[in-house]
Amino acid sequence: MRRLRFDHGEMTQEALARAAGVTRQTVIALEAGRYAPSLELAFRLARVFGKQVDDVFFWRDDSVALT
Repeated sequence: MRRLRFDHGEMTQEALARAAGVTRQTVIALEAGRYAPSLELAFRLARVFGKQVDDVFFWRDDSVALT
């Protein structure tokens, strides 16, 4: 998400937070990988960047063993 912010006019964390309707601390936690957004928030964040949700987020299931 940090790359998207910078590609989107060097948007600050605060500006992204305001546009998505969350706190700056939420953006910080998302960028640090300490927080997974709700589906609604994922859609709101993707919309801010004019992207599809799967262009911004992906699911990595570590519980599935690959053979």
